[in-house]
Amino acid sequence: MDDRATTSRASALPYGLMVLGLLVLVGSSGPGADDGPGGVGSSWIRAAAADDDDPPPPARDGQPPEEPTHGEDFPFEGPPDRWPLGPRQPFPTRSGLGRDTVRHQMSGRDPRADVAIDRALRWLAAHQSPDGRWEAGGFHHWCDGKPSTDEQPIDGQGKPLYDVGVTGLALSAYLGAGYTNRGDHEYAKTVGRGLKYLKDVQDPEGCFGARSSQQYGYNHAAASLAMVEAYGMTESPIFKWTAQRAVEFIAQARNPYFAWRYGIQPGDNDTSITGWMGSVVMSARTINAAAIASGRPAPLVLEDTPTVDGIRNWLDKATDMETGRVGYVQRGTGPARPAGLVDRFPAERSESMTAVGVLMRIYGREHPAKSEIIQKGVKLCLDHLPVWNLIDGSIDMAYWHFATEALHQVGGDAWATWNAALQKALVDTQRQDTDACLFRGSWDPVGPWGPDGGRVYSTAMMTLCLEAPYRYARIWTDE
Repeated sequence: MDDRATTSRASALPYGLMVLGLLVLVGSSGPGADDGPGGVGSSWIRAAAADDDDPPPPARDGQPPEEPTHGEDFPFEGPPDRWPLGPRQPFPTRSGLGRDTVRHQMSGRDPRADVAIDRALRWLAAHQSPDGRWEAGGFHHWCDGKPSTDEQPIDGQGKPLYDVGVTGLALSAYLGAGYTNRGDHEYAKTVGRGLKYLKDVQDPEGCFGARSSQQYGYNHAAASLAMVEAYGMTESPIFKWTAQRAVEFIAQARNPYFAWRYGIQPGDNDTSITGWMGSVVMSARTINAAAIASGRPAPLVLEDTPTVDGIRNWLDKATDMETGRVGYVQRGTGPARPAGLVDRFPAERSESMTAVGVLMRIYGREHPAKSEIIQKGVKLCLDHLPVWNLIDGSIDMAYWHFATEALHQVGGDAWATWNAALQKALVDTQRQDTDACLFRGSWDPVGPWGPDGGRVYSTAMMTLCLEAPYRYARIWTDE
């Protein structure tokens, strides 16, 4: 599911999920700005507890603070308030008035896209395991928290190795639609159980899930994105420590002066995992920016400027400056493919690494209208629009995810062209047959990374694509 060397025998979680999260500039304090000591642009951002009125108990002997327990599910059902109080929110367009405003203002939105999102979330909820995870390979065993009584065909199975990662992707789909563990909506317990599962599988160093393959970083990045954004949307002190440790592990894994690859500071870099890890960092920066704009300390300790500089350093090495194409591990070479699927899904039909490069450069405060290299990357993406073609090998859901986030940030005609093609590709191909306990609301995992992540992966990723218009606010609005 990631773009790795084709000789690798281990499969990997797709590079999606990003978002990935997109920067939200709050007020005049952009995540790329240098705001002085303790500001968003400083090298290290440190903060006090997220909720000064209800801080977690103090740590003892260097151990993490104890977490209060007030019943079996506390705090995962959460207080009734869906959003934290305060003048600023890190993701203001995800729910309520913010999301409705985006929908009404956006031209070219197919109303069926919102119906498709609702159906997908219903399908995901139906296939959550009782322990809170989504099983990449065993999703079909469950229907609404109970063992399935249907003799279902085994269709769309992924690999259990990626349960942690697809759980993170599924949670991100709910968070992207504005659903947290709080409130009286139908998905509160679904989200709460998923977050509790992730907390339970985080190791003492902050890594989510077992390190049983060299690509475990994809699992960690997908889970971290969900946990960090859940903290940003709730300001729960219970999630804060988990999110903080996740971010610290990402900082520990990054190569000095550059980006990420497999493992802890391995020395080499790749664009795929860099897109995922970088997305978590950018969401954390967005959360800190919102807090600072509200007159509060930044809540997360975050290695900031060195990370942004490192990502840019790697992209400069991986990008063919003549064409704008970004390579996976070498300049301008494009994506890799799983062993055995190179011919089925030709690399030249995807610009997934280019899309990551465009998105990360915008994260790093390059203006899409003023950056020649971004404009070249956008043109390459527009030359490879999403089409649900089961024959030519062009379906690449990870590419569609990153390019959707990137082109939404670019805006204008580029976004209108991409979004029209995306909606056409997705709305009519969502499964409408059977019911939610079988296939209704899901997408078939037909891309190169489908055999790894399975139907949960494909459904979560395509939901994130359709949520893009309101999942993150645009960084640059002077189009």
